[in-house]
Amino acid sequence: MKKWVLVTGASGGIGEEIARKLAKEGWNLYLQYFKGKEKIDQLQKELELIGSEVIVIQADLTAAGGARLLASHLFTVEAAIFAGGTAHYSLFQDIEEKDIDKLWQLHVKSPMVIVQQLIPKLRKAIFPSIVLVSSVWGQTGAACEVAYSTVKGAQIAFVKALAKELAPSNIRINAIAPGAVNTPMMAQFSMEEKMEIAADIPMGRLGTAAEIAEAVHFVCSPSSSYITGQVLAVNGGWYT
Repeated sequence: MKKWVLVTGASGGIGEEIARKLAKEGWNLYLQYFKGKEKIDQLQKELELIGSEVIVIQADLTAAGGARLLASHLFTVEAAIFAGGTAHYSLFQDIEEKDIDKLWQLHVKSPMVIVQQLIPKLRKAIFPSIVLVSSVWGQTGAACEVAYSTVKGAQIAFVKALAKELAPSNIRINAIAPGAVNTPMMAQFSMEEKMEIAADIPMGRLGTAAEIAEAVHFVCSPSSSYITGQVLAVNGGWYT
């Protein structure tokens, strides 16, 4: 019997690569998205050709009620991957309160509510796992991305605290902290700016979404059976 995994943000660069990797590893998938229906429809067809069952769920995780709506569509779950996210680039004094609220809802409150709803289902799973895709900025902080750094840091705190509660139930929860990854989220930067960022990274390049997907698969797999409450940095040696 195939296992079911929830992937949020499945229409995003990292989310879709995670979905592809897990489909190739034999998982059935719930794919959450909010915008980008054409892209998610194409991804669904691609994954079904691989042999996975795919259920697509549209839910706005920046809005109150979106998390419970999503959770209500999940019947059996062995893993949950929270890959949805959006950045906000500005001076902290210029960010509006509504944007702070959306960042908090999307990155922190919605994952917390969904996990809370899924715990009874995860307890019934053979090898349950939860993964939050955080960020290097959740570990180090970044000027002009203060609110984003804050919510990503909160994700890490959530992982470390909840791991202690869930370990007796054999439910593992970990975070992946990507560095600079070449995805649409980097579109705000010019090619010259991306080259400057790459020059600051010891490995001399940006990461790929596929490399993040490999890390997510590892912490979901039996190979990481004694790993919980940890943050796996995938950053090319940046800010280590």
